[in-house]
Amino acid sequence: MTVNFYKYQGTGNDFILIDNRQLKLTLDQSRIAELCHRKLGIGADGLMLLDESDLSDFRMVYYNSDGKGSSMCGNGGRCISHFAKFLGIVKQKGIFDAIDGFHDFSIDESGIVKLKMNNVEHITKDEQAFVMDTGSPHYVKQIEDIDKLDVVNLAREIRYNDIYREKGINVNFVECVDQDIFMRTYERGVEDETLSCGTGTVAVALSLVFNGMKSKSPVMINTPGGKLNVHFKKNKAGFSDIWLEGPAKMVFSGTIEIN
Repeated sequence: MTVNFYKYQGTGNDFILIDNRQLKLTLDQSRIAELCHRKLGIGADGLMLLDESDLSDFRMVYYNSDGKGSSMCGNGGRCISHFAKFLGIVKQKGIFDAIDGFHDFSIDESGIVKLKMNNVEHITKDEQAFVMDTGSPHYVKQIEDIDKLDVVNLAREIRYNDIYREKGINVNFVECVDQDIFMRTYERGVEDETLSCGTGTVAVALSLVFNGMKSKSPVMINTPGGKLNVHFKKNKAGFSDIWLEGPAKMVFSGTIEIN
């Protein structure tokens, strides 16, 4: 079967997108991993199927580059929202359902996508880091000299320790320099550093507010792939009305044979 695919990136987080409303594709783990392989396939941090939904404008089905189904992807959610506009499913606003529930979104004329994230009510802190679930689980640690950091090896010590080995966790390192915030991310399922992480950006922003280092919304985060804004409301229960804002762009499109 010849399948049309589209390559998107959101601040350097890149994805393969397929309109699956008519195709009804079922891809196994090895095939997804092959498509995402940067030497043997198209190359991407993840793959998304845009499916029909009786409950919203469409359904987002997300897989990490290892071919396994994953939890919510913030940058992926922004990219698939932009894709839905390209397909004519929505115009400037819409809503989709994903593994963690429903997400509203809006898109401006310049391609900036704002995606509503789930409320965050539970944040744990120890001497080393903040841990929270922003649609995906995140471990946020403040460090110095982030540009020189050996992200992969340091993150793997955390991701594969006795606490997180079984279910995995995304590891975010953050450094504040004057008023600027810089982050680098290791993503489970990719098992490597990525240029950006949407749910990780939300986790970093909320950890800084929780820690009293930031107070006003939005908080702007610099990732290696670009800038993202996190809007929020802080209340006694935690954080609500959380929106992830940043660019999403179609890079190229093509066809591929899938049996």
